[in-house]
Amino acid sequence: MEQDRDIMRLRHETLGCERTIFFNNAGASLQPRSVVARVIEHLRLEEQVGGYEAADLVAPELEALYGSVARLLHCAPEEIALQENATRAWEMAFYSLPFAPGDRIVTAANEYASNYIAMLQVAQRTGAEICVVESDQAGEVDLEALARLLDDRVKLIALTHVPTNGGLVQPAAQVGALARQAGIPFLLDACQSTGQMHLDVNALGCDMLCATGRKYLRGPRGTGFLYVRRAMMERMEPPLLDLRAATWVSADKFELRDDARKFETWEAAAATRLGLGVAIEYALALGLDWIERRVQALAALLRERLGDVKGVTVRDLGRLRCGIVTFTYEPHPAAEVVQWLQTNGIAVRTIERSSTRIDMERRDLDELIRASVHYYNTEAELDRLCDVLRAMNH
Repeated sequence: MEQDRDIMRLRHETLGCERTIFFNNAGASLQPRSVVARVIEHLRLEEQVGGYEAADLVAPELEALYGSVARLLHCAPEEIALQENATRAWEMAFYSLPFAPGDRIVTAANEYASNYIAMLQVAQRTGAEICVVESDQAGEVDLEALARLLDDRVKLIALTHVPTNGGLVQPAAQVGALARQAGIPFLLDACQSTGQMHLDVNALGCDMLCATGRKYLRGPRGTGFLYVRRAMMERMEPPLLDLRAATWVSADKFELRDDARKFETWEAAAATRLGLGVAIEYALALGLDWIERRVQALAALLRERLGDVKGVTVRDLGRLRCGIVTFTYEPHPAAEVVQWLQTNGIAVRTIERSSTRIDMERRDLDELIRASVHYYNTEAELDRLCDVLRAMNH
């Protein structure tokens, strides 16, 4: 295990580490003290001078957030739209694309429920079809099968980079290469990968990418962002407009913005956005390459140690695996295991079939226990998790 960072310092900067053993980073990570302090500081300013006036005072810092996101994703600030969450970011991209009868939307078996529900709605409205690519033996999208599917009927490839129900990392860069070769738009849901992996939108080949602040970025809830490649922007008409997205230039005319902010709305929470900026800069200072190595090493160690617990079966798929670790524990229902761990000061989460229905049905799984590690976790905490699981049977 790498020790090239002061883990104890990072833990000290995370108040929650004093209260809990936290393995729900794929849900909402523990925020650094500096993130929470920035949010509270701005709320105090709003209390004193008013919301609009407070926003005016921090306008340069709010503007700098676009640059922070751009550095995180290796793109231009003009290609970033700030959103309330990743779902809204994904929807603003998806619903901006036109679909007609016979058009195809291609996705993978572990697509997230919120995204798939939107696809179903659009398919029912427009007559477009959803096409789920087969998975290969490792559980990843089968690239050869995908390549065979890509014809003139395919109008979008939508892929979840890391599914909510396991440690698998989809081969997004290879999918992006196929999409570019075929001239098909590629929408990547990076909700779980942002903040725990180094992401470069040019290497990934995606035209659109959505992410949240609350998961591995360790930012506040109610924050997210959308990346749209400059060349893609002109082809997209946002499904909703307000005076942030467009200017009302005469009684019967409006003009859209020419950057990604045409996907935004005017009203937003300044305090949480400032917190998101602090969280992104915190991650950038540590280095996403280091974070990725640390998280993947901890997760691999946890899978190894869970394998020594009688009754536990690790359920993660994929050639490359990330910080999400999923397992079942016979004969205990997942909710019972989660409650037992919570009673013993350990935070994990239950994953239901309905969140990634196609993949879970294919694997004949109803529920999973998800333990998602971050760089501030320790080997001692991994051991404690396994010891508490063993104690369930005594």
